[in-house]
Amino acid sequence: MLYNVMIVMPADPFGQNPRTHCARESSYFSIVRNLPSLAVPLDISRSHTTSTPMDTSSTLKPAEVAVALVEQAVAKHNTRLDKTFFKAVLAGVMLSFGGLFDLIITGGSPGLTASNPGIVKVPAALIFPMAVLKGAIPWWSIPVNWIVVFFGNLVGSLFFAAILSKYDGLMVSDPYASYIRTFAISKAITPQWHQIFLRGIGCNWLVCIAVWQGVGAKETYSKIIAIWFPIWIFVACGFDHVVANMFSLPLSIMLHSELSTDLYIRKSLIASLIGNIIGGLFVGLPAVYFYLDDWHAGGMRDAEEARIERKTSDPSNSETTA
Repeated sequence: MLYNVMIVMPADPFGQNPRTHCARESSYFSIVRNLPSLAVPLDISRSHTTSTPMDTSSTLKPAEVAVALVEQAVAKHNTRLDKTFFKAVLAGVMLSFGGLFDLIITGGSPGLTASNPGIVKVPAALIFPMAVLKGAIPWWSIPVNWIVVFFGNLVGSLFFAAILSKYDGLMVSDPYASYIRTFAISKAITPQWHQIFLRGIGCNWLVCIAVWQGVGAKETYSKIIAIWFPIWIFVACGFDHVVANMFSLPLSIMLHSELSTDLYIRKSLIASLIGNIIGGLFVGLPAVYFYLDDWHAGGMRDAEEARIERKTSDPSNSETTA
């Protein structure tokens, strides 16, 4: 939910300009948003391929990543709420698949977990604040989107925990059931509120780094690797993510662990949610400050020049041919 990622979608997948409903757009963003309309015709762009070197770098510049994230926020702002909700439901289910795999591996290896827990553990809000700070979307888009996505994630996670993990009998017998109950104690009962909060900061800091790197990579394999390692680190370190916990902790409650629904909401869910929000700001705010705040500092200018160069030098670019 808070990284809006883990599903990284292009801001304009069909080559159409995002609709803009906010009158407070900054001038630079208006230029960037309308760049596809500045592209030269296809037959003329071919003539530029011999004189302008094609951009063959495998990653975007940092300023380009910042612009791309703002464009994604505009696209998400313009998405119908019902579509946003059902996307969030599916995202909750997808994350639960990974959570189930982790519980099966760790819960099914009690001897290895006891002797060397690190071996088992290792395998085992970013863009909206940026867009609001630059005036690309209205302030109310943040709480509306977060609320819709939050409950969509919750519905998807609870569905997976109840139907595909408990009622199908997959996790109701030992060693899995006993491990999940023990996991709930170590994850939500033993830690103090402030500890879960701080773990939430570290978690979404890494998640947003994964989103940043994924957007910056231009091809599929690079995106997978760029996203994989920060997520791997946060799972291995035991940081808390509010959506990831929406599967495992409610499942432990369904299996009659010591964790109650009230304690889960009051201690784990709220603490990790607030921590995740703050953790995302540690990536979003520096991006605004370094790359989107001052046009003449070179960040935005470099981003725009690079985008225009790619459009005029590569006729196969989807934005150029739109």
